[in-house]
Amino acid sequence: MDFNLSPAHMQDLEHYKRFAKDEIAPRFCQMEIEGATPPELLEKMAQAQLLGIPMPKEYGGLGKDFISATLCMEELSKASPATAGIINVSTELVADNILRHGTEEQKNKYLPDLCSGKVIGAFALTEPGAGSDASGVRTAAEDKGDHWLLNGTKCFITNAEIAGTFLIAAMTDIGDGKKKISMFIVEKTFPGFRIGKHENKMGIRSSSTCELILEDCVVPKENLLGQKGKGLGIALGCLDSGRVMIAAQGLGIAQACWDDTVAYLKEHAEETGFVINTQRVQFRLAELQTKIDAARLLIYRAAAAWSEGKKYGKEAAMAKYYASDVANEAARLCLELTGLDGCSCGTRLEEYYRDAKITEIYEGTNEIQLMVIAGQLDIKA
Repeated sequence: MDFNLSPAHMQDLEHYKRFAKDEIAPRFCQMEIEGATPPELLEKMAQAQLLGIPMPKEYGGLGKDFISATLCMEELSKASPATAGIINVSTELVADNILRHGTEEQKNKYLPDLCSGKVIGAFALTEPGAGSDASGVRTAAEDKGDHWLLNGTKCFITNAEIAGTFLIAAMTDIGDGKKKISMFIVEKTFPGFRIGKHENKMGIRSSSTCELILEDCVVPKENLLGQKGKGLGIALGCLDSGRVMIAAQGLGIAQACWDDTVAYLKEHAEETGFVINTQRVQFRLAELQTKIDAARLLIYRAAAAWSEGKKYGKEAAMAKYYASDVANEAARLCLELTGLDGCSCGTRLEEYYRDAKITEIYEGTNEIQLMVIAGQLDIKA
């Protein structure tokens, strides 16, 4: 058993680190103030080939494994968890679903632009009454013969304002009065589709999060993704991969908190009474780095199983549950150790504190993760 990254993974890691340092970090303050990701950064992400990492080369991707994708998520999250989230949604939730469930025509039409970064993707499942319980979807799709008509409202949709291709879940009639969720590929230019209110969020502020409004939205018949009535399976099927990526996002936040706090304490050693040399502080930092490394191993285990085509639902849930918990612990501890300087608005530690919380919520709350883990353990009498 080898716990070291391969030479290829190390090369990828250096690429992601350089991009985060050179292109994302200098824009941090601007993005926090404006609450948006600047178009020039999106263009640079596309040029750096960050939006098609695990996608097949035949559709314009890089053909790398999911370990490389998680490395990208971790490194970019150190500079901006919101920017990393843009890539995660567009690649893992949209492009990967089209790859796994789409027709050859759909793959050839949508994947090259998604992989190149020419088009950003967004995944729309959540509604006011359908969060953790995805079966509560009320958006409806009516079969009109040669097209579908979609009506409803989605909320908290990541990438909404910058996306060109959306996967939208809607209820369809499957016969005998029964309705089930189906998934549709919707372009932002389709009639009846528009962006609603922009969410002013506590964290992940530079990631566009909006509601979607569908009013007699005309969707071509061929844009049904997969089989009619099988959309919930598509949505739930991408949760495992999404959880690994959110775990990597939490890992990036946690490691960045540790790195920035140690650097701060060393720089301000004299004015803080050499606090970094006290055993109490060193023990707390040692404990935190141990937890960070444990989270990293859980994530790599899940990503390796994902890359090898094995079942990894329990491993993904464990990684997401633990890494998100560590991210929040790291953010709290590091604010305590840096005091008012760390709490000042506009500092990276203050941002990490706000950003960390969402990792416990989206892609299934941590309570949902425990349900998933418990359901796959032999712990019932």
